[in-house]
Amino acid sequence: AVLLVGTGSLHLLRVALSGSYKPPRRLNWLLGLLALLLSLLLSFSGYVLRWDVDTFGALTVGVNIVRQTPLIGNWLYELLVGGPYISDATVVRFYTWHTLGLSVPVLLLLGWHAFRVRRDGGISHLQSSHPPRISRRELVQREGVTMLALLCLLLGLALFVDAPLAPAVDSVNGPATAVTSSIAAPWFFLWVQALLRHLPPLVAGIIMPLAVTLALALLPWLWDRSETGTAVWFNREGRLAQIIVLLIAAGIVLLTAWEWWG
Repeated sequence: AVLLVGTGSLHLLRVALSGSYKPPRRLNWLLGLLALLLSLLLSFSGYVLRWDVDTFGALTVGVNIVRQTPLIGNWLYELLVGGPYISDATVVRFYTWHTLGLSVPVLLLLGWHAFRVRRDGGISHLQSSHPPRISRRELVQREGVTMLALLCLLLGLALFVDAPLAPAVDSVNGPATAVTSSIAAPWFFLWVQALLRHLPPLVAGIIMPLAVTLALALLPWLWDRSETGTAVWFNREGRLAQIIVLLIAAGIVLLTAWEWWG
């Protein structure tokens, strides 16, 4: 899931800066963005499944931010944690979210996204310079070999790189408790943690992430309404869209670095 977040973010940046979201690829832009958002949640649910004191603080902050959502906050909170407070039931609930509630939609979206790339004529490129499109069989072979290579790499990392766990969370038929010296979000949410230090939880944890998501979702309609669907890096028609994406990316990177080394 973390690999999906990293590669997905770079892919989104490439598509935005090259104008590859233009017709006929507007729907696929939304599919890719949704897959990236669900991958972030998938990574967070896997992070929680460690169920140690290092993750307990981030879980507590995260679910209480969700609780700030107007009108449906309490309902969302109980949906996530499996009751009125964080307990052993929360682990079961997050395990279900991780293995079914998020993994299955992400896989389906990625499959649909890849299918739409093929349906829309392959990866967006300059019409005058692209090579002939490869056959479906060769495409599947290349992707299969790449998938197996990455799987072997991840398996090797899991076998030979140590990933120690902190002490487990204490929970015996009641609310879960943990003694933590500091609360740190996973790296992909450090920028939100930085905002939480200076802004109310509703603004930093809900309104601003939703505003970023909405700005990216509307990129092909509001910030770049040109109808030229070829991939041209930093094309003039999409200059406003490129500036918006670069500002968002720079803000997230700077806030993450500030929180990481702060």
